[in-house]
Amino acid sequence: MTDFRGRLRLSGREIDGNLQIPKALRRVKGIGNNLADSMSKIIISSIKVPTTEKIGNLDDKQIKIIESIIADPIKFGLPTHLLNRRKEYYTGQNMHLVGSDLDFRIKQDKQFQMALKSYKGVRYPLGLAVRGQRTKTQGRKGKTMGVQRKKKR
Repeated sequence: MTDFRGRLRLSGREIDGNLQIPKALRRVKGIGNNLADSMSKIIISSIKVPTTEKIGNLDDKQIKIIESIIADPIKFGLPTHLLNRRKEYYTGQNMHLVGSDLDFRIKQDKQFQMALKSYKGVRYPLGLAVRGQRTKTQGRKGKTMGVQRKKKR
C-alpha cells in the first residue's frame, strides 16, 4: 500500500479518498447501488483487499484494475441485468456506459425519439412528463397554477 490520497480521479470523476470502495463507486455517474455492490465484490476479489478498505489507500495499479472493471463489466462476469444499455438499439450488444458517455447517449436517444415524433419525442421539448405520469395536479413546475380572482371594479 502507498500513502493515502485524499482525492483521486476515477472514470472522469473526482472522488473522496476516505470512502470505502462500494461507496466510492456510487459516486461515478452510471453506477447505482445494485451495480456498485456487485462490482465491489468483483473488485475486492481481484485486487485482494479487505471490504472496508478506503479507496484513497489503493495504489495506481489497483486503481487501473478498478477502472478496467468499470469500463467493461461484462468481461469480468457481471450479470447483464445490472447493465444500463441492454440490447442497445444501434449495435444490439449489451454494454454499460458511465460519465459523459452516458449523458451523450441519453441526449442522442431523446433526439432520436424527437425525430421519430413518437409520443415521448413530442413531449420532451414541451417539458411534459414522458413516462405515463398524470399531469393534472402533480409535476407542475415554473408558473404558479391555481384559482385567480376577478379584478374589482
